[in-house]
Amino acid sequence: MKSPFGNMSNILKQAQAMQEQMAKVQEQAATKTVSGTAGGGIVTVTVNGAMDLLSVKIDPEVVKAGDVEMLQDLVVAAGNDALKKSREMMAEEMKAVTGGMKIPGLF
Repeated sequence: MKSPFGNMSNILKQAQAMQEQMAKVQEQAATKTVSGTAGGGIVTVTVNGAMDLLSVKIDPEVVKAGDVEMLQDLVVAAGNDALKKSREMMAEEMKAVTGGMKIPGLF
């Protein structure tokens, strides 16, 4: 009769290897960037795969208009667009590691 623990050991090794791969993907993500825009490109926000905000670019013409509330809304919208793209990028990267399996708490 085969020991049920032999299979468990193999599963644990696979889980550890997957965890190491996921950590490597997350580390590499910090070097990849995505940009989100709002207002037809009036505001562009760039974030990396670790969801760190890297830059905000604002068309100087909108600043001259003096509509602060609109500008604030555009920055928020562009930021949310960039973060959404970052999450999508990471989910795609993680698919290669997880084989498409949904793991709770991962993107």
